[in-house]
Amino acid sequence: MSPPSARLQTKPVITCLKTFLVSYSLIFWFTGVILLAVGVWGKVNLEFDLLLSSDKGTNAPYVLIGTGAMIIIFGLFGCFATCRGSPWMLKLYAMFLILVFLAELVAGISGFIFRHEIKAVLQDVYKSAESAYTGTDIRSNDLDRIQRTLQCCGEKNYTSWANTDYFQREGIPKSCCNATAGGNCTNVELKDLKLAAAVVYQHGCFSLMTTTLEANLGIIAGISFGIAFFQLIGIFLACCLSRYITNNQYEMV
Repeated sequence: MSPPSARLQTKPVITCLKTFLVSYSLIFWFTGVILLAVGVWGKVNLEFDLLLSSDKGTNAPYVLIGTGAMIIIFGLFGCFATCRGSPWMLKLYAMFLILVFLAELVAGISGFIFRHEIKAVLQDVYKSAESAYTGTDIRSNDLDRIQRTLQCCGEKNYTSWANTDYFQREGIPKSCCNATAGGNCTNVELKDLKLAAAVVYQHGCFSLMTTTLEANLGIIAGISFGIAFFQLIGIFLACCLSRYITNNQYEMV
């Protein structure tokens, strides 16, 4: 056992490490809340049901929700382990941070490398949903919400609807009606591409959905890698605190 003087000198170091690790765990917990919120927001407002209903769909919002929930749980666990001063809990916390670091690193690199392939898959899914549009099912409702929210019409533009069965029966969907122009499209206008040009949105939906993402890809990548390497700080603090507590047989009172 270390002499009392050595233990007294170590106590401030452990206290300092615990303060930093608790602060880190709270920040880590907050990032989990952000991921959870982004996942829920994406599921509700970005119409991911359109993609999830497809064989080529993406589970991105559910991944964000699940990851956010796990980070929230382990962030609280990290705070508890730090306050409790349990070496094995701190080691478990460090192991989780390592797994999160590796997962975020792989996801970030994969997303950057395969971004064009991912965009192509999403475009195929969008085209498929547009071709199968009926105006009554869930995927059709998702397309309608996308067009109203983004103020767009069709995959490339409003003429994309001309190749669909729905256009032959009903014309362009009413969700394409330009709200700033009154939004009162008649069936005659919607069935004629020349007349529709004056009353529907001109921009294509898919380009609007991807332009913002591509324009901010650098920022998104930087934030993703920054969050990933942020885990290294927590790993270092947790390992150091666990080693100090173990070596000095430190216990919380």
